[in-house]
Amino acid sequence: MNVFYNLNGVGDVLLVQLTHTRSVTVTTKSLEDVTLIFDEATNELTAFNLSNASTYMEIDANGEVELTEKLVDRLQQALHKNKVETKLDVDLTPKFVVGHVLNKEKHPNADKLSVCTVDVGSETVQIVCGAPNVDAGQKIVVAKVGAVMPSGMVIRDAELRGVPSAGMICSAKELGLADAPEEKGILVLDNSAVAGETFNK
Repeated sequence: MNVFYNLNGVGDVLLVQLTHTRSVTVTTKSLEDVTLIFDEATNELTAFNLSNASTYMEIDANGEVELTEKLVDRLQQALHKNKVETKLDVDLTPKFVVGHVLNKEKHPNADKLSVCTVDVGSETVQIVCGAPNVDAGQKIVVAKVGAVMPSGMVIRDAELRGVPSAGMICSAKELGLADAPEEKGILVLDNSAVAGETFNK
């Protein structure tokens, strides 16, 4: 789940994204302060907007809102008050973590892409990476599926040139770090970093 709020740009509305899939066409259902957004093809509830959000909770954010148990609880209460019986199932684990590149192979359909097997602590994922300096054995920063980059881009499960990719191996520039180098390449961490640990920018 991702939550966004921009009082000046959008108004007193929380935009809540429940899934990381892109819907081609959607249908909406409006209640009192809640607008439910469904994927038209699957009828899955993919998002909702909460109007008059500041009457339900305190919001001190402009852009992405940090996910906490308290926020999820307030959102659940707001849905209940608007007679929406959906139970929010939220992953509160860190979305930017240390990864350990276990294996790197050449992408079968692209000369400049690599297919990496990456240990992120809780699981091992496959990530397609275009950085020229990625290599097996490195400790790197992974933006997991659901992460919101400083640019506003949400990381989703993807398929790059026919190969599935679950997450992104990040450069310092993509992470918005100060003094990030201009040349292309991922951020390589000290080897003492532990796979699965939260990466704090």
